[in-house]
Formats: sequence, C-alpha cells, structure tokens
Amino acid sequence: MQVIPSLDLQGGRSRLVFWPGASTGTGTPTDRPDRIARHFVELGAPLIHLVDLDGAKSGSPVNISAIQEVARTVATPLQVAGGIDGPDQIELAFAAGATRVVMPLWAVAEAPDVLERCVAVAGDWLAVGLDARPERLREYPWKAFVPPTFDELVARLTTSGVRRFVLSHGGAAPDVARLAALRQQYGAEVLVAGGVTEIEVLPRLRDAGVSGVLLGEALMSGAIDYPAALAAAA
Repeated sequence: MQVIPSLDLQGGRSRLVFWPGASTGTGTPTDRPDRIARHFVELGAPLIHLVDLDGAKSGSPVNISAIQEVARTVATPLQVAGGIDGPDQIELAFAAGATRVVMPLWAVAEAPDVLERCVAVAGDWLAVGLDARPERLREYPWKAFVPPTFDELVARLTTSGVRRFVLSHGGAAPDVARLAALRQQYGAEVLVAGGVTEIEVLPRLRDAGVSGVLLGEALMSGAIDYPAALAAAA
C-alpha cells in the first residue's frame, strides 16, 4: 500500500508551512511545494498528490506554475485534484506535469457524456473523488428523482470505465469493512483521503485492499512520521 503525501496549493504556495526540523529547531520552514515534494520523495514517496484549491473554486487548474515546478523537481508521478471538471482541464493538468488526475463526483455523476470524454482522455489515469459518508451523498443536489446509493454510484462509474476512486471521509475514521467490500466487488483501485491520524490504522487499510492513503496535515504537522508510516504500510 502506498503512503502518499498530499499538498494543498493556494496562490502558488503550500497552504500549510512545512518545517521538518520543528521538533529540534533545525532546518528552515518552507511553503514552496517543490521543496516539500522533494523532501518526501527523498524519504521514499512513490507519488505526490497536489490539490489545487484555487482551481477547485474556479473550475479549472490555476496553480499551473507550482505544478510545473514540482514536476521539474521530482521524477515522481504527480496526482492532481482541484479544477479537474472535464476533458479540457485534464489535458491542461497533464500538460503541466500531472500523470494522474482526480475529478469531483459532481462533474460526472449525472453527465455520462462528460465522463466518457474524460475516460477517453485520461484512461486508467483518471480517478473520481467520492465522499464515503452517506449523509453527504444524500445532501448532493441530484437531478434524478431517486438518488443512487453509494454502491449503485460506484457500479455505474466502474461500468463507464472508472478504475480508481479517492474516498474522502471528512475527518471520520475510514470504514475498513466497506473499503474491503468495494475493492472485492468492483476490483477498482481505492485510495483513502482523510480520517487517518494514527499509524496503527495503516496495516488495517492495507489488509482491506486499499491501494494508497493520502496524508496531508498529519504529515505536514509532524503528527505522523513519514518513514514510520511507510514501514507500517509495507
């Protein structure tokens, strides 16, 4: 199972300042995404996840220069989320240096034509972000008279060619049983975002068949030690 550092990009910088030597008072804090990415890649990161917060608001990638700088700095795959709302935005992200992209559910949930074009552009490098909490699915402004269940939604997306999902949990602990069932029933690659605050959770997610865990603030704050997390997930 991969342990994937996640950086939020805002105004060309990391939203959170990273200071790897904070506990000892050594080193220099930085908010430069390229330097933060290099730090984790040197520790063994197999992938860097970049969230374009400005892009998520505008509907198209905004922090292009920051993504390009990270791509030039590390010879490691980049997964970009935020503002990836259609095929044109996917091509823009790929041109900036992304190797994988994550689309929000709302962009494709009831737009099969958009999803078809996105799959045609990105293929297996496309992921769809889902909030695993049932109440969030109920709150979504569905156009259909009867909204789909989580399982119906996953089945529909996988039938349309989606092979990877990024499940967010809004800070809640991941439902290991549901994750295992999702992996077994649909054969899709599952990445977990949010809700992981302790290293002890990682082996359970690994054993459930989770392909990767995105760690953002927990890594940036030092709450989770990255080498220790890699060892726990191995």
